[in-house]
Amino acid sequence: MKYNLLGNTGLKVSELCLGTMTFGGKGIWTAIGTLPQAEVDALVKRSVDAGINFIDTANVYSEGLSEQLTGQAIRNLGLHRDDLVIATKVRGKMSEGPNGSGLTRKHILQQADESLKRLQIDYIDLYQIHGFDALTPMEETLAALDNLVNSSKVRYIGCSNLAAWQIMKALGISDLKGYAKFVSLQAYYTIAGRDLERELVPLLKDQKVGLMVWSPLAGGFLSGKYTRQSAAEDGRRTNFDFPPINKEKAYDIIDVMQEIATAKNVSVAQIALAWLLHQPVVSSIIIGAKKPEQLEDNLKATEIQLSTEELLRLDEISKLPAEYPAWMIERQGADRKVSS
Repeated sequence: MKYNLLGNTGLKVSELCLGTMTFGGKGIWTAIGTLPQAEVDALVKRSVDAGINFIDTANVYSEGLSEQLTGQAIRNLGLHRDDLVIATKVRGKMSEGPNGSGLTRKHILQQADESLKRLQIDYIDLYQIHGFDALTPMEETLAALDNLVNSSKVRYIGCSNLAAWQIMKALGISDLKGYAKFVSLQAYYTIAGRDLERELVPLLKDQKVGLMVWSPLAGGFLSGKYTRQSAAEDGRRTNFDFPPINKEKAYDIIDVMQEIATAKNVSVAQIALAWLLHQPVVSSIIIGAKKPEQLEDNLKATEIQLSTEELLRLDEISKLPAEYPAWMIERQGADRKVSS
């Protein structure tokens, strides 16, 4: 297991991060997973034994139950809290009423305390906003997050599912006001969904913001269960067809991944994860599992080395179509490129 710095910090996080969306199973989250405490304990133990020090959850996962099970697993296993980097999120609806969701000072401060109780810890390593709140001024959100950092309830702050302009605006406000800055973005990124390479990846590189990848197997579509000839009947996408994906293009990508996987005697899922691990912008990949064998398969992705030729093949079949203004920037900037 390799450890990468998270953004422009000295914090080292494992290249694989254990996701907890399969823990619990309440409300809409039953389609993702319904793991009880004993099975959660087993997954957490195996992950930590494999070198994972990074765990990601959210207050909305199974309506708080995921955080609860995660915290109890850490206690049941006798894990040393300071050896772990624990991340959670805030924004989603946690109660009925007009102030039960969002990124207001009221909601953020209340939910941080609630997450700490459920996780049974006294500080959160990475507290992330789980999306954009158009009703709350960004200054209010950032001030509340800064307050949490200054009170030592939170060590670092991050964001998830934001547009490039929103992140840049937030970084500008934090710089101007002297607030804590977002050190990471949690975003959807797969070899079959490379949209963030247009605007977000250049921003992350320029501003030295780390990238945590969610749904690296495109909601199970790149697990190896799905091919143009056959589709899994028991996969997650049967009941929860998300995130959106161009399936015809994905099948073309799967065909190439299958060839490479067969040659290396590994799984298609491992090739999909290995491709992400070869992307310099990626700090950590969030993996989730319903079964121990799924976790074992994902862990082996860290051992796979893709050759330059294999990476070129995968890039060619999966690359984004040219889009303005990127093609014009490339054309005009040919004579002024920064030397590597």
